[in-house]
Parts: sequence; C-alpha cells; structure tokens
Amino acid sequence: MSDQINELFDKDGELIGCLLSAEAWNHVKKDVLTTLGLEDETPVVEKEEPTGDWEYLKASWDFPYPVDTDVHCEHCGNATEDWAADEPRLFRMTSANIAGLVSFKCMKCQAKISKKHFSKEIKTECTPYQEKDLNKEARY
Repeated sequence: MSDQINELFDKDGELIGCLLSAEAWNHVKKDVLTTLGLEDETPVVEKEEPTGDWEYLKASWDFPYPVDTDVHCEHCGNATEDWAADEPRLFRMTSANIAGLVSFKCMKCQAKISKKHFSKEIKTECTPYQEKDLNKEARY
C-alpha cells in the first residue's frame, strides 16, 4: 500500500489488520484512541525530586564555599535565591550526586539548568527545552 501502512491478510485473503510506521502512528494516534473510546495509557508522571541525594551532597560538602541554593534560567529570566524554599517551585531539582553535579528544570520554560560544583568554582549551564521526536522514543 505505502511505506507508512502495510495491510495484513489472513490465509484466505481477508483483511485482519494493518501495520503503521511509527511516523504514521504518531500522526493518527490521538484520533484513533478517541474514536475507539480508549485513553492513552502512558500518563506523564513527574519523578520526585531526589532530596535524599541533595541532603547527602550537603552532608558531604567539602568545597571551600558555602552550599549554594540560587538558580537562574538564562532563557526566560526565572531566578530564585533558594530553590527549595519557593512555594510554588520556580525550579525542580531533577538530579544531584556526590560529585557536585546538580540539575534543575525551570518550571516556566522547561529549560535544564546544570550546576557543576568544582573545588574553586561553580559552572552553570542552561540548555533550552527541546520537544522529543516521538519517532525515536522507546517505550517498554
């Protein structure tokens, strides 16, 4: 039929279904699920902040400067002096490790802010949010 749709037939030549490419499925998925009265069974669940990892990093802090809690987004200008004290949160911590790498998600523009704590300095990187290519997303 096409590179996007392959019809499937049984041994008697009766149409029993079709196989869609990932690209075609991503275009029609919402309409098909709605038409069949089904819901998308892949809810987006926000992971909890790794506060245990953050507390462990703070307890093991051996840098010559104090624990820093300020976060600034270069893309939208969102900023806070203490990300953990904000309510509602302006930034969500997404990872922290004993090596001093702490990452945040800006709740305004979804950018990723990475703070790399080195012995004499902190390097901050801000990466703009990018939509995922659903054709390349693996789900199990």
